[in-house]
Amino acid sequence: MLRITDDIALQDWELTEHFVRASGPGGQNVNKVATAVELRFEAERSPSLPAQVKSRLRRLAGRRWTKEGALILQCDETRSQIRNREIIRERLVALIRQALVAPKRRIATKPTRGSVRRRLDAKKQRATLKATRGKIDDA
Repeated sequence: MLRITDDIALQDWELTEHFVRASGPGGQNVNKVATAVELRFEAERSPSLPAQVKSRLRRLAGRRWTKEGALILQCDETRSQIRNREIIRERLVALIRQALVAPKRRIATKPTRGSVRRRLDAKKQRATLKATRGKIDDA
């Protein structure tokens, strides 16, 4: 079980870990040992998360969200399988905690009368400057 907050905990059946060979430098160790971790979280079927959190998580996940409603995270930062596993679980917890925070509603505001007047005065000044430019007749 993976604890997110005091109220939310993910069950073991919701998480699937798959170990694969990592890419990059590491010599023979990379070719022999499957240290990279691929974590699959069945977010859409999860009874632990409310619907609003699932929709925010989908938006935050981006391309990591599958058509089946699963979230797939990968980590191959270290040469240790155990450390990669810890890192990927920490990332999942951070992502879900980020999705738990509801965004604040934006309150539409009106520009002040003074700011509108200053903007229009600046436009008039610029227009008069440009109007004075042009060809000079040598009549």
